[in-house]
Amino acid sequence: MNRNIREIRRYKNSAKIFGVCSGIAIWADLDVAKFQLIIFLVVLFTGFFPGAIIYLILALIIPPYEGTDSFYNSSYRSSSPFDDESDESNEELKKKYEDLKHKVEDMESSMFDKERDWDKRFHEK
Repeated sequence: MNRNIREIRRYKNSAKIFGVCSGIAIWADLDVAKFQLIIFLVVLFTGFFPGAIIYLILALIIPPYEGTDSFYNSSYRSSSPFDDESDESNEELKKKYEDLKHKVEDMESSMFDKERDWDKRFHEK
């Protein structure tokens, strides 16, 4: 964990409610979306009111982040499926996109052709 003696702050950029989970997840160097889901499930299954009261108290105690978004963006860890492809050039990504687009178009055309074939067979009798 790389905290670099940072304070916990609320981050409203990715906040669902008050940004408490975002702030704690960024401070602890965790994935924000997963942390929000875990906290939601904990509050849901342990009783809404105790968890909600603790969350509201944290929202009052933890100060909001007042700086620019650069700190937030550098600290925020995303679980994007494209993280492994971050070193690829735009041209390579465009080529992959076009290849996938053509594959999907081929799949759609074969699917629609089969539907037309079955419709044709059904209406002939």
